[in-house]
Amino acid sequence: MSQHHILISLGSNVDREYYTQAGITALTERLTDIHLSSTYESEAVGFSGAAFYNLVMSAYTDMSIAEVVRFFKDIEHKNGRTRADIKFAPRTLDIDLLTYDDVVCVEPVVLPRPEIEYHAFVLAPLAELLPNKLHPSTQMSYAQMWAEFDQPEQKLWTIDITWS
Repeated sequence: MSQHHILISLGSNVDREYYTQAGITALTERLTDIHLSSTYESEAVGFSGAAFYNLVMSAYTDMSIAEVVRFFKDIEHKNGRTRADIKFAPRTLDIDLLTYDDVVCVEPVVLPRPEIEYHAFVLAPLAELLPNKLHPSTQMSYAQMWAEFDQPEQKLWTIDITWS
């Protein structure tokens, strides 16, 4: 089976340490060669709520894009994630597929994820973890994209935490 390189964003703002660790643990059950960025704390975007922990994970899988998305939704569901009618709300666990190799598509999910380009809490950890990797659409490195990122209202900071 061929291995596909995937980039994943993981976030939580409800019992953050517990659910972030639970998400990482669940992901390691089906993914290989996993590398994590630092963990970033950021204010909630789009609603008033507790601050988020966010990180980016690089990993490999033999699953298809659709299988990966189902796997992530299953982990979220098992960890108490509810799908509210409102887009911006507190969440126990938010796991998103950012890229799958260099695929650009709209089905079964939009890849690369658009928020790479406009959320500091996604782009900063990507630039840290894989500074020289090129974004599949812009063909700019994540480090260059972060250097040119101009949204100073998006405040985030790294926190000193180690995941097992």
